[in-house]
Amino acid sequence: MEYPVLDAKATGQRIRELRLQNHLKVEDICSFMGFESEQSVYKWQRGDSLPSVDNLYALSMLFHTTVDDILIGDEREER
Repeated sequence: MEYPVLDAKATGQRIRELRLQNHLKVEDICSFMGFESEQSVYKWQRGDSLPSVDNLYALSMLFHTTVDDILIGDEREER
């Protein structure tokens, strides 16, 4: 088994894809999360930072998916 390494850019792209698939705007995520600013979501989507564990869990609920799916998506299938 190989040690898993998270790719922040790929995770950011996945967050954006899931947001679009669920017909959500960045503002919708901010409202759900209780954020006053959209900066955090934009940083996640760019891959500048990763969401915290509690934010990942909240995103998984909002996107109706798992935390694993947000973090690594189809990468598991490629290995």
